[in-house]
Amino acid sequence: MLFMVHMVVNIPDSLPAEEAARIKAEEKQYSQDLQRSGTWPHIWRVVGEYANISIFDVESNDELHDVLSKLPLFPYMSIKVTPLAKHPSAI
Repeated sequence: MLFMVHMVVNIPDSLPAEEAARIKAEEKQYSQDLQRSGTWPHIWRVVGEYANISIFDVESNDELHDVLSKLPLFPYMSIKVTPLAKHPSAI
């Protein structure tokens, strides 16, 4: 199942810089592992925002929820999920 996920990150100013850097490094490693496995085949930065649009390829809604909730930045994200279906005009 394919899903488009819009993630907006809002790290609070009260979070110490070294803690934010640690979380971002963990996020990068986790996301790259998911990309290598094919679970997260596409990620694009949204220009001018601390946000991304991503495509996830998972077996179920529950799997997507599990993957997203394990993101180290999850507590600081606003997430919108859109299920995708093949377009009849796609070649």
